[in-house]
Amino acid sequence: MPKSWLILILAILYLTFLGRTGFLGPDEPRYASISREMARSGDWVTPRLDGSGWFEKPPLLYWMTGAATRLRLHDEWAARLPVALSSLAFLIFFFGAVEREFSARVAALATAILATSAGWLAYSFVSLPDLPMSAALDAAVFIALFDTRPGHGLTKPAYTAGALLGLSILAKGFVPVVLFAPILLIARRKRWRIAVACLVVAAPWFILCILRNGHVFWNDFFWKHHVGRFLNGDLQHVQPFWYYLPIVLAGLFPWTPTVLLAVHPKSWRKVWDDQRVVVLALWFVVGLVFFSLAKNKLPGYLLPLMPALAVILAVAVDRAPVVFSAVSVAVSLLLLILLPVIAAMLPDALMVGVRRSFIAVFPGATVVLLAMLAAAISAFFIWSGRAQAAAFVAVLAVAGGLTWFKLATFPLLDQRVSVRAFWRANAGTASSACIDPGVRRMWAYGLNYYAPHPLPDCAAPSQPPYRIAEQNGKLMVTPSDIR
Repeated sequence: MPKSWLILILAILYLTFLGRTGFLGPDEPRYASISREMARSGDWVTPRLDGSGWFEKPPLLYWMTGAATRLRLHDEWAARLPVALSSLAFLIFFFGAVEREFSARVAALATAILATSAGWLAYSFVSLPDLPMSAALDAAVFIALFDTRPGHGLTKPAYTAGALLGLSILAKGFVPVVLFAPILLIARRKRWRIAVACLVVAAPWFILCILRNGHVFWNDFFWKHHVGRFLNGDLQHVQPFWYYLPIVLAGLFPWTPTVLLAVHPKSWRKVWDDQRVVVLALWFVVGLVFFSLAKNKLPGYLLPLMPALAVILAVAVDRAPVVFSAVSVAVSLLLLILLPVIAAMLPDALMVGVRRSFIAVFPGATVVLLAMLAAAISAFFIWSGRAQAAAFVAVLAVAGGLTWFKLATFPLLDQRVSVRAFWRANAGTASSACIDPGVRRMWAYGLNYYAPHPLPDCAAPSQPPYRIAEQNGKLMVTPSDIR
């Protein structure tokens, strides 16, 4: 399978329908508002939300979205296109790095698994810093592991790895430093070059932000959102220690069955006798334990560990007995029959949580037949020793299923989860309204983005003529004297 075909399919999958639904959740509209304010003010140092400093995250995502805004992209496209392009750029790099270190077969399988897994795909669509951070950090990790090992005599890759590590810090803070630290044990002869390049890229913004904002910036950014996020539950994302185990399996969908190949006795020796696989696995486990020890846990935190896992699973598929590889890939593609069920559940899952969402749709015969056909063809290619062809069929099948998923789901998300449709229908009165304190946080941030100005809180002494309130899970605009 030529790499160009793989990238073409992924480009179509990743770059379409970016604006088909409005901003989702509380973070997308909040980060987009900060980016827009940065672009309008010309102050690229201090992130501000509604005029006040907002130091939760570093500025890389704001810079990307702000630059897209300056290029006259609007709203969701300005916020999401840079993230999608970052993901595609990393996938191209990822394919090449794995191909050089392992083989074209493993590279095709690893890229197929990573690029079409639910976790990586989802964070490649939304405007959050998790994907840019993961892309930069993982590129630095792969360069440091495979291109700056002792005895290679290379210097430029070490500087490149350090610069990418600096970018990952500018994307999401100091967590990349913790994740990258074990890699320095392998690239120890190049550690100073990596450190220097990292400081050159990351340090200037931190110095400027401290000079302009003083201890307020450092207290909020470091003590609250780094130390506090790890040690206490003030941010209300507390989860049990085992939380990430099901998250890993769900994030791999539909490739979850391939995990069994990595631990199956028939393929164990062929997979784990490779020192490179062992190193990647140890790095994955260290990261998993680190995130599991933290009090606050969110699914996106695990994203930087996914490329290493994709390589491990690709090696397992490539080296396991052919019958097991064929069956695992076939079962993975058969899981695509669950897409209609997931599409029906997704709006409720985003609103009230997965456990409270209702399954109301079951796969139809057409979906089942197409999934079975893709599974049979891909399994045949695996059986015939054509792993790249199997990866091509798998990517094509998953891309087709996910394109349908977008067409079926995004209009529902726009109506039920995002506030964009509500704002377009009620902009005339809503622009002269306040936001009731009972409106959920994600909708309040969305309203403040789509409005021409931040909307006041209805708890304020003087109220506008209208109020936006939440009734039965929907937003309503009513006169201020009617509650």
